[in-house]
Amino acid sequence: MPVTGLIAGILALIFGIVVMIFPKILNYLVGIYLIILGIVLLVDHFTG
Repeated sequence: MPVTGLIAGILALIFGIVVMIFPKILNYLVGIYLIILGIVLLVDHFTG
């Protein structure tokens, strides 16, 4: 379902930004991963 990818992308971006607020190394790594995952999912959703 295409909507599932869109929702997953948006949630990944939101959680990535929230996690980055807390100043711990692991949180930054998880946040960066979630932001990248969100961008990839959103690009995939809008391009095809």
